Amino acid sequence: MYRLMLVEDDSKLAALIQEYLSSYEFKVEIISRGDTALDHYKATLPDIIVLDLMLPGLDGMVVCQHIREISKVPILILTAREDMFDEVSGLEQGADDYINKPIQPRILLARLRALLRRGARKLSTPNAPLSFGELEISKTDRSVRWKNETYNLSNSEFKLLLLLAESAGRVLSRDDILKSMRGIEFDGTDRSIDNSISRLRRKFNDHDSKKIKTIWGEGYLFSPSAWE
Repeated sequence: MYRLMLVEDDSKLAALIQEYLSSYEFKVEIISRGDTALDHYKATLPDIIVLDLMLPGLDGMVVCQHIREISKVPILILTAREDMFDEVSGLEQGADDYINKPIQPRILLARLRALLRRGARKLSTPNAPLSFGELEISKTDRSVRWKNETYNLSNSEFKLLLLLAESAGRVLSRDDILKSMRGIEFDGTDRSIDNSISRLRRKFNDHDSKKIKTIWGEGYLFSPSAWE
């Protein structure tokens, strides 16, 4: 399931979009105000955003600009106007795509899937380093640099950090992590992942667990905007 943040103040339209997309691979959360969208994004780090432009509290263009300053999350703009102004302005502010109202749900679904595939291809470039703020992880020489300092990680620590970073903004359960790293399932008692997470947090001064968040009852989440 992909976590989608829908920023739309038309409650009927938002409910229709939520109902339709929830029938597919999306878990949709609705935000009805522009001035709460940025804080909600930072708290939940969804996989993709659908953003209306005419919002109470804060204009959608401004919301898009602020989110793009801290994240590369895919953003699809909704616009009620058919001229080029909203399209050009939205793309200039960092949006990845736009769609006109009235919305055709099947077209919206296709556009969202295309954006997610595009993002997946970028992440899958074999030897490209991963960069988040001042953190850089190189898969070629297995090096990790943060704030211009090189960090020496054990093999298991590097594999765990890389796994989390490659899934940035998505929650990984202990079962997901154990299967990826050791090929075994979580039995409910194994604390090795928790201990490894704690070691990574200590090394990167993540005492408030903002870089690697604990999502209670679900697992761990690598926060891409916290590595400034």
